[in-house]
Amino acid sequence: MGDDDECCSTQLIDGSGEFNVTGLDSFMKRVKLAECGLSYAVVAIMGPQSSGKSTLLNHLFYTNFREMDAFRGRSQTTKGIWLAKCVGIEPCTIAMDLEGTDGRERGEDDTAFEKQSALFALAIADVVLINMWCHDIGREHAANKPLLKTVFQVMMRLFSPRKTTLLFVIRDKTKTPLEHLEPVLREDIQKIWDSVPKPRDHTNTLLSEFFNVEVVALSSYEEKEEQFKEQVAGLRQRFFHSIAPGGLAGDRRGVVPASAFSFSAQQIWKVIRENKDLDLPAHKVMVATVRCEEIANEKFSHLTLDEDWLAVEASVQNGLVSGFGKKLSTIIQKYLSEYDIEAFYFDEEVRNAKRQQLELKALQHVQPAHQAMLGHLRSRALEHFKKGLEDSLKRGEKFAASVRNCTQSCISEFDQGCADVAVQQANWDATKVREKLRRDIEAHAASVCGEKLSELQTNFEKKLTEALVLPIESLLDASGRDTWASIRKLLRRETETALAEFSTALSGFELDQAAFDKKVRDLRQFARNVVEKKAKEEAGKVLIRMKDRFATVFSHDNDSMPRVWNANVDIKQITKDARAASLKHLSVMAALRLDDKPDKIENVLFSSLMDGTVSSPVSQESNIGTTADPLASNTWEEVSPKDVLITPVQCKFLWRQFKAETEYLVSQAISAQEAHKQSNNWLPPPWCILLLILLGFNEFMAVLKSPLYLMAGFVILVFVAAMWYQLRSSGIFRNGIVSLKK
Repeated sequence: MGDDDECCSTQLIDGSGEFNVTGLDSFMKRVKLAECGLSYAVVAIMGPQSSGKSTLLNHLFYTNFREMDAFRGRSQTTKGIWLAKCVGIEPCTIAMDLEGTDGRERGEDDTAFEKQSALFALAIADVVLINMWCHDIGREHAANKPLLKTVFQVMMRLFSPRKTTLLFVIRDKTKTPLEHLEPVLREDIQKIWDSVPKPRDHTNTLLSEFFNVEVVALSSYEEKEEQFKEQVAGLRQRFFHSIAPGGLAGDRRGVVPASAFSFSAQQIWKVIRENKDLDLPAHKVMVATVRCEEIANEKFSHLTLDEDWLAVEASVQNGLVSGFGKKLSTIIQKYLSEYDIEAFYFDEEVRNAKRQQLELKALQHVQPAHQAMLGHLRSRALEHFKKGLEDSLKRGEKFAASVRNCTQSCISEFDQGCADVAVQQANWDATKVREKLRRDIEAHAASVCGEKLSELQTNFEKKLTEALVLPIESLLDASGRDTWASIRKLLRRETETALAEFSTALSGFELDQAAFDKKVRDLRQFARNVVEKKAKEEAGKVLIRMKDRFATVFSHDNDSMPRVWNANVDIKQITKDARAASLKHLSVMAALRLDDKPDKIENVLFSSLMDGTVSSPVSQESNIGTTADPLASNTWEEVSPKDVLITPVQCKFLWRQFKAETEYLVSQAISAQEAHKQSNNWLPPPWCILLLILLGFNEFMAVLKSPLYLMAGFVILVFVAAMWYQLRSSGIFRNGIVSLKK
């Protein structure tokens, strides 16, 4: 007999069919069944009531099932189904004691529980002991025949039998040798098998497909107790390593892992109680599904609370984590390995499916951290690209080559980082982040390229402006015959020089031909625009320049010396020359001549203005309808409107204003010339000298004769000379003479 602490006997199902879930869970913990994996066996015993089933189990496995008291008569001892651990048997073996059949307590018609318990035993047990009386062998109405029919009938309800070992234990063996009893028993068993109705799929199925049949005989426990015990001890040895190849249950099938034994037993009994056909393969899959999912959920829960994972997750928020991929792979593999160990014995397909689900959930849980790492890698690579490009350009390297080198370096750095953060269990593709990085690099490169091109163009525009503005201003101010030819030559020379340098600088950007040509055209056009802008600016100052030109020519001689307005100077001719020079300047400034096309602006202006066709408004009104005015227009003949700086009408009004504002300078010159003439004529007229001689001859002679008179004459002469000079200076004398002349 066994000890309670060792065998842990527990009622699994009570007499009314209620399943003891709490008791089974407690039993499994006490015997540590869940740790056994597939290395465990279940042995059940069934047979007629009071046939010594519990006694056999107690002697065979050292259990402590309740036995019948022989002195109180035959009655039901075991109610429902009981469990106990077989003491000292390896591997772990569970004994299951079933309520006896044919009990008077349930009556003849109450066979439902009998069939249900038999089906439960066949679904759970690897070895089923069938306790039977020796004297029933060969009898038509033996007590064991209903039991065997029940076993075979319920077996048909198992869609895929487990290849259970039926160990027939012949009790109270007589003197008849077992060699003679066994063939008769096997024949009876075969007849019963053949007589049991079978599903269409198993009509011709052999008994050996469903069962391994073993026969053993035991002496009477009551009459030959010592011999009984010896025989039981020998039988006990067959249960050591019973699941090994060649053992009692060596070819069993559809074993449920020990950790799912409780759940499996509950579900099997539930299906049996609902009087449904028990599909063991489906049940096995169901048990595996539920149990593997429980294990997977447990492992996932542990992963989410793992300290190493939480530390990595927190670190990722602040930046790059060294060895991220390796750390994460290790954490995930840890829980996958634990799952593999605990779910190893379950259905492979279900186990693998649940493992994939666990792996997927784990990867989904950690993927945000992985994405954050990729984001950090992308940001770092982009910053390195920006810094590298800046340093490369500072060293004077060409832009396109710098972009290529920096891009290649940074993409390579990103790829290496991706390899470091790669999670072994995942097949995540960093292509999208990589492409985002490439787009960011291209965008930054394009931005820097635009800035550098703009800076380059600005520098060359500045150079062109400096090279053109002052020379053009000087040429336009000089406004000679070859002014515009010189401007064109200057523009062409400076533009070609700048474009040569500009093209060399542009080559480093490796622009496409269209973009390159556009940049060149833009710079060329800019140079032209500088000339046009400066010409328009100078055209706005044309009146000032004309007056300056007039003043310069009018007031200075050919040697650039200031003119002296003496009597020999021809003021009229000088005025004409000065006006011609000013009009020449006006003709130069009237239109742009960058295209080297001939025009008649100078001829029109000179013929119209220098020849006197421009008159006062009153004279213009009197001449309306008589003479066509070539300046009465807003365009110049043979000149494009866009090249017009000063229209003919504007020239006309400018000339009138110019003449009005320079008239004073001419009158000043005339006055100066007159004054110069009079200052050189200090002697009196000849007639005055003759009159003085005639009238003063006598006085002169008297003076010569007398010193007193000589002195008085000298005083009078000085006085007359002074008066003459005073009168001449005041203009009174001159005006009087002029009046006399008139």
